Amino acid sequence: MTSASSGSRKVDAVIVGGGIVGLATALALLDARPGMRCVVLEKEAEIAAHQTGRNSGVIHAGLYYKPGSMKARACARGRALLERFCERHDVPFERCGKIVVATNAAEVPRLDELEKRGRANGLSGVKRLGPEELREYEPHAAGVAALHVAETGIVDYRAVARAYARELEARGGAVIAGARATAIARRDGAVVVESTAGDVEARVLVGCAGLGSDRLARLAGLDVDVAIVPFRGEYWMLAPERAHLVKNLVYPVPDPAFPFLGVHFTRRIGEARSVEAGPNAVLALEREGYTRSSFDLRDAWDIATWPGFWRMAAKHWRAGMGEQWRSLSRAAFARACAALVPEIVERDLVPGGAGVRAQAMTRTGALVDDFAFAEGERMVHVLNAPSPAATASLAIGEEIAARAVGWL
Repeated sequence: MTSASSGSRKVDAVIVGGGIVGLATALALLDARPGMRCVVLEKEAEIAAHQTGRNSGVIHAGLYYKPGSMKARACARGRALLERFCERHDVPFERCGKIVVATNAAEVPRLDELEKRGRANGLSGVKRLGPEELREYEPHAAGVAALHVAETGIVDYRAVARAYARELEARGGAVIAGARATAIARRDGAVVVESTAGDVEARVLVGCAGLGSDRLARLAGLDVDVAIVPFRGEYWMLAPERAHLVKNLVYPVPDPAFPFLGVHFTRRIGEARSVEAGPNAVLALEREGYTRSSFDLRDAWDIATWPGFWRMAAKHWRAGMGEQWRSLSRAAFARACAALVPEIVERDLVPGGAGVRAQAMTRTGALVDDFAFAEGERMVHVLNAPSPAATASLAIGEEIAARAVGWL
């Protein structure tokens, strides 16, 4: 990975954003046009500094997604490509499976629907469990019914991103760190990105800026009708002496009226009995703010002046208040954990990390649920790349490359 330096260069493709989707897109472009000149610009000092490096490390199976949606298709193909890549490049991963638990009878119909979706999405390892069978997989979990999803796995996505970068550089591409895009212009049939590491002139630009994706698209002159509203997800860890309470992954049945999965448990790969609990989902007043006190005036102003935010808040304020309370109260967070694993109490939780989700929102307040793109002359921008974007990164990269390759 190259550090920031002055000067300019001419390439075939420039990707703005060194997260997992940007790096995967660079690889896909090289697959489509072997030998082309490709450079990835990353504004931070290292790749995968934000969403990629701060997620829970789950390789999603594709249980939740509407059959036929881009999410469902990309997750299925992306999971296979990711596992194959990890095997070839010695990146540790584990197909450990997960449990989705219905804690009461009211959740059983939603569990039924998840089972149907999973099978419609091609999952062969979905198994319905009763209370006794549930305890065979997760002895300390409790519920009236559950699903075991065998295809789900775990991996370190920072390690995956580093492997993507090494492969990119081995194939003649470049990753430039400390390169914040400051201006974008079209010039003589090319796109010129001015950055803190110098100018890059390219035949095609791909924007994979994550938390800054809407701003980058507007910087490039596109009129996009969505805005990124950031939601911080906060994690606790099970204390080491209590980590045995969860063997692998334990999830609740998601509420279809709320766009997040709810508090769940994830065993981390490569860490002896390290189990993460979370995340909640609270409004973040800074796009890259990972603490409760994080605040950025521009970010907060953009939220307050986006009309869709107030429409969304009016619809989901009760759920939002519950998420905020769990952010402030470890006891409340512990009660959410105990709904799945009843033995967990407040003292079993120790502070963990946090991440911020880049949630695209329309002017009407709708949360964009699927992957979303904006295109212009010689450019493609990823406006929304929610979970399972990390799992599906290589498949999303193929999709973006197919849109961009016509300019090469």
